[in-house]
Amino acid sequence: MSEVAEAPVLMPAKRRAAQLAMLAFAVVIVMAAYANVGLALDGQIPAGMLTYGLGLGGLMLAAYLVLAKFAPWADPLILPLVTLVNGLGLVMIYRLENSGSKLQAGASATQQIIMTGIGVVLFAVTLIVLRDQRMLQRMTYTAGLIGVLLLISPLIPGLGKEINGARIWIGFGPATIQPAEFAKIALVIFFAGYLVAKRDVLALAGRRLLFIDLPRARDLGPVLITWGVSIGVLVLQKDLGSSLLLFGGFVIMLYVATQRTSWVLIGVLLFVGGAWLAGQLFSHVGDRFDVWLDPGNQAYYDRPFGGSFQIMQGLFGLGAGGVMGTGLGQGHPELIPLAFSDFIFPATGEEIGLTGLMALLMIYALIVQRGLRTSLAARDPFSKLLAGGLSFTLAWQVFIIVGGVTNLIPLTGLVTPFMSQGGSALLANWILIALLVRMSDAARQPPPQAIQNEGMTQVFQR
Repeated sequence: MSEVAEAPVLMPAKRRAAQLAMLAFAVVIVMAAYANVGLALDGQIPAGMLTYGLGLGGLMLAAYLVLAKFAPWADPLILPLVTLVNGLGLVMIYRLENSGSKLQAGASATQQIIMTGIGVVLFAVTLIVLRDQRMLQRMTYTAGLIGVLLLISPLIPGLGKEINGARIWIGFGPATIQPAEFAKIALVIFFAGYLVAKRDVLALAGRRLLFIDLPRARDLGPVLITWGVSIGVLVLQKDLGSSLLLFGGFVIMLYVATQRTSWVLIGVLLFVGGAWLAGQLFSHVGDRFDVWLDPGNQAYYDRPFGGSFQIMQGLFGLGAGGVMGTGLGQGHPELIPLAFSDFIFPATGEEIGLTGLMALLMIYALIVQRGLRTSLAARDPFSKLLAGGLSFTLAWQVFIIVGGVTNLIPLTGLVTPFMSQGGSALLANWILIALLVRMSDAARQPPPQAIQNEGMTQVFQR
């Protein structure tokens, strides 16, 4: 039986109670991990454990109350799962803060929980203001314009800043923002609205090559424009991660909208060909591929852009952790560069081992699965594409960062969602979750007649 059909049987009050219990359980797991780190480092419970526990618990309780009021039929698993990942990231940043790791200026567990609080506020504001996700369809081209402006804003002289070899930041005094994190949401909204309007045209077949129906040449414009923008991001901003995220998200949404495998093949060929050409013409792109193909080559350790030293240290850390890990607080994550952001995954893997990392990836997989389930249950084409696109964006980002730090694919510079230190990614991902929750509420809410019948049944039972 589908979830939509089950919804009238399990009323929101009962589901909210179950959700609150799962939320409390997630906070308890986080606090147990926090205590474990303190015991391993100093032989005692950390002095700030109560403060962090109450802070995290209070924030998630506030998120739960907003959810219960403004999206009572939403999927009950999404918020507890996100809480668990966000909380484990908080624990790991506390661990790094007390291990001698070289953190970014201002990076600390306290700063992370403050940014989590701001993220929860944005989550709540999104749910309160956006009562119907279909309103976003009317803003299709506005969202596209905003997304493109955010992408190119780091290239503006005096506004953009280059950090660690990539020009993906904009600065306002000491504060910096990574606009691409917010651009990904705006562009997914644009892609969903555009593809809903144009999918019948884009689904038309042209010539047949072997067993594949190719699209018509006149319909290649959108994919070529998106490809050009993604290659521009790669070359001008030196940001392989955002480039992959942008183009990969568009191609997959195009496939979902049209059911044409040929679009995926064309997308893969375009991106691989464009990346190879950029690698031949631009040294900073070529360095990424050299390091990926031969990370053990000491000549690549100190490359000015994306040297292999950090990759090798991350791989050594994962190897030291083995299957079960060294234990929280008992490894040496301080030996891994950028352990607080780009390399928090291998730093965590050293202490929780392969088993713990598989559990962590399963939590991400569950969040994505709930998003995809929302996409399948959605009642209008725009919501289906938007939920699917946002879910894939989250999954694709996890794959890109995990693939990069394990040397499966070239290192990109993206951060692990909800875990890595940094405000832009954390805030953007909380907005992304709010959009998924809003669509989940609309998809799972039963027809008014079903709710009325259930209420009458309960009255007669009393």
